[in-house]
Amino acid sequence: MDRIYAPWRNEYFGSCEQGCVFCSIADNPQEDEKNYVIYRDELVFGVMNLYPYTPGHFMLLPLAHCDSPEKLPLEIWLHLHTLSHKAVALLYAYGAQGINVGLNIKKAGGAGIPEHLHMHFVPRYIGDTNFITSIAQSRTFGMKFDSVYAKVRALSEQYFMKKE
Repeated sequence: MDRIYAPWRNEYFGSCEQGCVFCSIADNPQEDEKNYVIYRDELVFGVMNLYPYTPGHFMLLPLAHCDSPEKLPLEIWLHLHTLSHKAVALLYAYGAQGINVGLNIKKAGGAGIPEHLHMHFVPRYIGDTNFITSIAQSRTFGMKFDSVYAKVRALSEQYFMKKE
């Protein structure tokens, strides 16, 4: 696969030098809109992926800085998974035709930001892997990021707040 030079992403991945980017978001609720936070409670927050695989790609994370699930208190781990159950319904309401859910644990596990555990929710659509991906090994993002954020954030208020 070809590599695309994207130095503007350095700030996103430079979490070691400047402190953890996810902790910075967790610690600054007054900047939730600027940081594309879709949900926040006392244990967990949800944030849009700034470099999404498909429109609507977001992550759920513990507020606590932690790099692996076994280090989390069970209460937080179970809460994260309760929200992940709701996240799937949210993405179907968004229009997803399928969904990938995943955790990349630590650097060897493929985590781009290995020091803070985060769970990805990637909506999938028939044809989202099309000829561009096949012949150019590239992806296109044909929607305005801010409008995707607004829609996912509105759905998060509906789905994450609802009681079981």
